[in-house]
Amino acid sequence: MRKISLSVILLLAAHAYAGELEDSGVKGGLIVVVGCDDAKLIGRLADSDKFLVQALDTDPAKVQKLRQTLGKLDSYGRVSAAVFGGKALPYADNLVNLLIDASGSGQVPADEVTRVLAPRGVSIIGGEKAVKPVPADIAEWSHYLYDSKNNAVSPDKKVSTPTSLQWDSGPRWSRHHDHMSSVSAVVTSNGRIFSILDEGPKASIQYPPEWRLVARDAFNGKLLWKRSIAEWHTDLWPAKAGPAQLPRRLVAIGDKVFATLSRHAPVTMLEAATGETLKAFAGTEQTEESIVSDGQLFVTAHAKAPPEG
Repeated sequence: MRKISLSVILLLAAHAYAGELEDSGVKGGLIVVVGCDDAKLIGRLADSDKFLVQALDTDPAKVQKLRQTLGKLDSYGRVSAAVFGGKALPYADNLVNLLIDASGSGQVPADEVTRVLAPRGVSIIGGEKAVKPVPADIAEWSHYLYDSKNNAVSPDKKVSTPTSLQWDSGPRWSRHHDHMSSVSAVVTSNGRIFSILDEGPKASIQYPPEWRLVARDAFNGKLLWKRSIAEWHTDLWPAKAGPAQLPRRLVAIGDKVFATLSRHAPVTMLEAATGETLKAFAGTEQTEESIVSDGQLFVTAHAKAPPEG
């Protein structure tokens, strides 16, 4: 019988994990691995900063051993390990993007796996892939006024009076409540939430703004990417919402995001999962509002830059 070295076994296992991640189609968010036996392989899942990884095991000794190994890896912090009872998963509903059962036991009940998976979330158990469908009563908000029809009425039935937090992230405070809002625009698409946010210093509104286009997972808040916006609007604008046209420049449709990455920049189409630029549309440099309908981009724009002030 031909002998296979441990390093080859680990390499084959690493390719298996990488293959599962690629086959899942998950581009970012929270990954849960049931089973703590392969520390280095679990660490590999967090090679991208778009992922948070948590491994679970019923054996405290295995969890402790994994924690010690993770402490030596570059991915420490993005990967963690915890003990669980073997049946109930320690997560809120609709939170996890990818769940892999690496234990081979299949001990977590199927309905518990479904509960913690976010819509479009993927489970890989016993080599079988399953995708959680999007409930019919959840709707996306792709434009400033819901969709391209500019009628701010959504068919979403899940939205109601808040009773709890699904996730929490910074910035915890806006820059100043008497001036331009730190959140200028928000839209959602395909389980992601996109916002144009002023991340300038909170100590004083007199510091220059630092506007960014920020993408997060809509169900667990994991930061996916950021793009700097060279100029958006003065943070000293006296009306808290800012000029009415600004939030109309951000649109998210499917796996594409449309935004102006500066005050007078052209509309740019970005890949929603990565933030990479796909195309900048020439002639849209003075856009005031963008609408995407039936695969077509429509803009209202000035023929030249409007006067300041």
